[in-house]
Amino acid sequence: MAAQHIPNPEVNHPEQPIYSTRAHVFQIDPNTKKNWLPASKHAVTVSYFYDSTRNVYRIISLDGTKAIINSTISPNMTFTKTSQKFGQWADSRANTVYGLGFSTEHHLSKFAEKFAEYKEAARLAKEKSQEKMEMATSPSQESPAGELSSPLTPVTPPMESINGTDDICDTTPNSDPRPEPTQNALAFAHSPAMTKHWEAELEALKGNNAKLTAALLESTANVKQWKQQLAAYQEEAERLHKRVTELECQSNQTPVIKSQKTELNQTIEELENVLRDKEEEMEKLKEELENMNDLMEQKDTLTQKLEETELRSRVLEEQLAGAEQRLEETQEEQENFRKSLRTLLELLDGKIFELTELRDTLARLIEEAS
Repeated sequence: MAAQHIPNPEVNHPEQPIYSTRAHVFQIDPNTKKNWLPASKHAVTVSYFYDSTRNVYRIISLDGTKAIINSTISPNMTFTKTSQKFGQWADSRANTVYGLGFSTEHHLSKFAEKFAEYKEAARLAKEKSQEKMEMATSPSQESPAGELSSPLTPVTPPMESINGTDDICDTTPNSDPRPEPTQNALAFAHSPAMTKHWEAELEALKGNNAKLTAALLESTANVKQWKQQLAAYQEEAERLHKRVTELECQSNQTPVIKSQKTELNQTIEELENVLRDKEEEMEKLKEELENMNDLMEQKDTLTQKLEETELRSRVLEEQLAGAEQRLEETQEEQENFRKSLRTLLELLDGKIFELTELRDTLARLIEEAS
């Protein structure tokens, strides 16, 4: 697989940055085609590049040494503002949709203006290229030397500001005159080798996108991984500090190296802020853990008390059941005693009645005897 074409600031490359800003980069989920997947953990530099050799414009963004955006601007592309600070465009060659989240609405508007400007420049360049190709294929327009009658004039974009400010960018496209493109050069530009190169570049971009997606799916939110991330951030900060020192020691620094130095310093600050946030979060987690231990002890105590209460409740229920049973027995005995008293009273009433009759009889007998 061919490596991606990433401009090297340390060599004299015909592709130069003409406008740069900072934004959070996203790509559309290739599975759902609805959700956004973050391509960078923090804001990175997004730049417009102009290749004077091929007369094309590209949008490039690097996260460290990895290219997360490598999109060639074509006349049929459209940059759409979906909110006050977010915009997107579709790249059919990369088979994806890129999204950019800006810090301010002004940066988004500026990026959209540059997109429209360079899109129009790409359209004009394409039309001129087609005209030159038609002239090259026409025998009446061919010179005796077999070259085109006029050179292919590149559309040179104006110098723009870096990072969305009004500072003038020192890097400009190479505007030196160059030889007229021959028919062999035009044929080479459309040869199968170039087609394979673009296909390999597309496959590399797809591979990078798949790796980023897999890496995002592997991330979790537990304390051990946070500790590992904190250690990784510290190592990354030390490495970036060393890189900044090396860049400061280099002589004849190019504007791209200065831009990388600024980006590294900003990355260091962001990593340090993330580190502080993680440490604060760790402290909060420790406090919550201590509170959780206290709550667990209280829970155990309450559970024990609840068990004791339930045990006493069962004992009281048993005692209550016994008392109810004794009460029922006592009521039954009282009822039997009442019945016995009623029977005794009836017998006593009968005896009293008999004694009364006996008394009356004795009284009559005494009266008759007298």
